[in-house]
Amino acid sequence: MSQVMSPTTLFLLLFILVVLLSKGLYVLREYERAVIFRFGRLARGLVGGNGPGVIIIIPLVDKLVRVSLRTVTMDVPPQDVITKDNVSVKVNAVIYFRVVNAENAIVEVEDYYYATSMIAQTTLRSVLGQSQLDDLLSKRDEINADLQRIIDQATEPWGIKVTAVEVKNVDLPQEMQRAIARQAEAERERRSKVIHAEGEYQASQRLADAANILSRNPAALQLRYIETIMGVAGEKNSTILFPIPIDLLKPFLKPEDLAPPRSSSPSPASEQIAKPSS
Repeated sequence: MSQVMSPTTLFLLLFILVVLLSKGLYVLREYERAVIFRFGRLARGLVGGNGPGVIIIIPLVDKLVRVSLRTVTMDVPPQDVITKDNVSVKVNAVIYFRVVNAENAIVEVEDYYYATSMIAQTTLRSVLGQSQLDDLLSKRDEINADLQRIIDQATEPWGIKVTAVEVKNVDLPQEMQRAIARQAEAERERRSKVIHAEGEYQASQRLADAANILSRNPAALQLRYIETIMGVAGEKNSTILFPIPIDLLKPFLKPEDLAPPRSSSPSPASEQIAKPSS
C-alpha cells in the first residue's frame, strides 16, 4: 500500500515547481529579443527560441538577457570644437540608433549604449573640427550625413544601426556673433544697392524706348504732357502754372495778329534833326 505524501512534502514540491517555472518561463514583447547563455555559451530556449512570445529555458543553467530592438534617441552632450578656420564653438547633437543583432550587441561590446555615446562624441569633434564655420552653419545636411555614415561604420560590428544624426545647436562666442551680424548687414546693403542700380538701369532703358516712340509724333508728347499735368492737379494741394503752346492757339488768332511787327522807318524831319549842321 503506497504511502500518502504529507502536506509538508507536497507544499515543498509545489514551491520548488513554482520557483523553477519563475526561473525558466519568460514572456517577451514584440520589440524584445532574448540572448541566452547556457554554461557560458550562446544557446536557444527550449521553447520559443529567442522570442518574441513565451520562452522556456533550463532553470539554474541558462541565463537570459533581454535586448530591446526599438529605436533609441540619444542626446550627445555639448562638445567644445575648434573649426578648421580656428573658431571655438560649442556643438551638441542627437543620434537615433537601434539594435539589429541582439547577440552581437551583448557579446561584442560590454555596454552598447555607452559605447555608442562615446563614439558619437568623438566623431562629432573630429568631423566638425575639419569643417569651416560657414559650412557648419549652412551645410548641415552634408555634415549630418557624414556623421551618420562614420558612426554607423564604427557601430556595425556591435549589431547597432545608426539611422540618423542631427546637429542641434551651435553656440558661437559673442564676438563672432557680432561679426556675423555685421557681415550679414553688409551683404544685405550690397544686394540693396545692386537691386536699386538694376532698377535704375531698366527704368532708363524704358524711358529711352518711350522717348524714341514719342519723338516720332510731336502731338503724342503734348498729350503726355497734358496727362502729367492732370495727374498733378488731381492732388488739389498745389498751384500749377500751365504754359499753353502757341501752336494750339493758331487756329483762333486773326491773320494780322500772326504777322510779325513791321519796323518803323525814321521820318525826314527826324533825319534832319539827327543830321549834324555843316
